[in-house]
Amino acid sequence: MVEPSPLHVPVLDWYENNARDLPWRAADATPWGVLVSEIMLQQTPVVRVLPIWHEWMKRWPTPGDLAAEPPGEAVRHWGRLGYPRRALRLHACAKAITDEHGGEVPSDHATLLALPGIGEYTAAAVSSFAYGGRHAVLDTNVRRVFARAVRAEEYPPTATSAAERRLAEALLPEVGAARWGVAVMELGALVCTARAPRCADCPISQVCAWRLAGKPPHSGPARKGQTYAGTDRQCRGRLLAVLREAHGPVPKMALDVVWDDAVQRERALDGLVTDGLAELLDDGTYRLPHS
Repeated sequence: MVEPSPLHVPVLDWYENNARDLPWRAADATPWGVLVSEIMLQQTPVVRVLPIWHEWMKRWPTPGDLAAEPPGEAVRHWGRLGYPRRALRLHACAKAITDEHGGEVPSDHATLLALPGIGEYTAAAVSSFAYGGRHAVLDTNVRRVFARAVRAEEYPPTATSAAERRLAEALLPEVGAARWGVAVMELGALVCTARAPRCADCPISQVCAWRLAGKPPHSGPARKGQTYAGTDRQCRGRLLAVLREAHGPVPKMALDVVWDDAVQRERALDGLVTDGLAELLDDGTYRLPHS
């Protein structure tokens, strides 16, 4: 029997009154819709995901619909969400669900974990949010809330630790674990944010160990913000945008004009081919995979 935590009631009450109305949380959301949202939301804010998620669910409302398309179409309709290998992983996942599970997203955590591109977090999130399973769902927001509220630390470790998992599992309520998981996640996204936590609006500020300790600053390695301008990621994005918009093979000269640094451009283009995001054809043109 799990003892109730003083965090449970205030967080759940706060969520009841402050939760965003997101389509993958709706009562009629499908497990496939939840899975797509979880992959898209990795390292990407909700405001950017929403229009692409709606487009995907209209175009591919079931795993079988996506599996029937070539993987290049998944990359094309990924738009500018970034980290486009996620589109390929979703396509591979859709094929596995269609071929091995009759087109139904599995509910079992271990079975989900065996799908292509599905890690511990995503398996727990889908099993929990789509099927009501009792799993510790540890994304960046949840980890930050627990680090502050329980361990009096401004930020969690860089990588999820065994201690964090034990804490999250210990805090899972016996009933309503799925709602608890999404409520803590929402609290971290809207109130207990990384850069400017709104402690005055926090429902657990009175019991938050970090606040009670005087908000000690992070004592671990410096947290570096991600740069984008001028990086290989930006170059890859420019090249991929040309391929997405072409709807067919693209001559090399059309790619050369989008990035001045030839060495970086060739490295990025080779990387796209290696990662399966682009294909080099015999005539020297490029295209999205199998499109």
